[in-house]
Amino acid sequence: MSDPELRAQIDELFLLQRVAQRIASLLDIDLLLEEVVGDVAETFGYSRSGVLLKDDSTNELVIAAVRGWTSNYHQKGERFRIGEYGMVGHVGATGETYYAPDVLNDPYYQVSESLTRSELDIPLKRHGVLIGVFNVQSTSVNAFSSSRIRVMEALAGHLAIAIENAGLFRRERLEKERMQAELQEAQHIQQQLLPASDITDSAFSVHGVCLPCRTVAGDWYDYILLPGGCIAVIVADVSGKGMAAALLMSSTRVILRLLTEKIVGPADLLNSLNRSLLQDFPRSKFVTMACVLLDPRDMTARVALAGHPPPVLVSGAPCLVEGPSGLPLGLMDAGYVEETIKLTPGARLVLYSDGVLEAHGPAAEEDYGTAGITKHFENANASAESLLEDVRQFVDGAPLEDDATVVTISVGNKQF
Repeated sequence: MSDPELRAQIDELFLLQRVAQRIASLLDIDLLLEEVVGDVAETFGYSRSGVLLKDDSTNELVIAAVRGWTSNYHQKGERFRIGEYGMVGHVGATGETYYAPDVLNDPYYQVSESLTRSELDIPLKRHGVLIGVFNVQSTSVNAFSSSRIRVMEALAGHLAIAIENAGLFRRERLEKERMQAELQEAQHIQQQLLPASDITDSAFSVHGVCLPCRTVAGDWYDYILLPGGCIAVIVADVSGKGMAAALLMSSTRVILRLLTEKIVGPADLLNSLNRSLLQDFPRSKFVTMACVLLDPRDMTARVALAGHPPPVLVSGAPCLVEGPSGLPLGLMDAGYVEETIKLTPGARLVLYSDGVLEAHGPAAEEDYGTAGITKHFENANASAESLLEDVRQFVDGAPLEDDATVVTISVGNKQF
């Protein structure tokens, strides 16, 4: 074997190796095809190379990548009917490699470059199905030996795999982008379901913050103004996380708001809500809830709990509001009772979800717990935001494992 022939075989092997490496490293189909056709032109000196992909919806071949084509002829994006136009159309129809040693004497050839003298078109197939055509042209007559054609067919096989993989990646990426867009929209809608502003009047100030551990949350809080100046304050936590919990949270909110038009007492409200959820909620799903009715006429807070952590009363030394806590809503028929708390000027009532209570970091031996909450509110300047910031420091940078919600109720004009 002569030195030029050996050099040519080495070049061919290196080309195949580079293509294989690109298949493993490039999943952007446009970039991949451009680099491959460029490699073919530079390695073998062919005047023109390109890849055409099949559009199944129109039964056409579309130029996806080109190298060495002049501006006077076909450009990227141009389409050709399979079986009707030129050698590429013929290969698209037959699914077989076609070689024209002299294009001027070939019945299928259509002029694309005036200097082209020989052309090779190879079908790109996956699982026996045509996905495109690999096209190479030369300015020399009979520029493709039988061994070179075999190398190009091997290259076409690599290309077909790359195109399939890149197509799968693109579809997965588009699906992820679609899902992310839907999640962002769901997050926006969910944020609009939370109170648009705090409540501040002569008797009470109410302020809440919800920190989702994912894009959307299963936690929820609400303030509902009632006749006579009373205010219903709700903090709830739907079991589970993510979109499913957010959907259940939204439906629970709608039912609760409808019930508050007819029912005022927290215990009666939870009893009615529980009966509704037992009819509609998926099995094994439930909601924990703290329902507080603020009454400015006697400065009391009537508290009813459905499997939810008890509030913390800050009036002097912070302490838990001890009282009965019923079962979570949506599990079984149960009765709920309420506890009445007398509120004094300057007192604060803190409601929270178990995302605060159970927060723990990689180095934490214990959860944040009620001890962390009561200790934090020993500071007269403590707020919902400062509590959540303290929780973040407690977990030492670890992501929260559950949604975290805090609502503070203060007596008097002071707002938290």
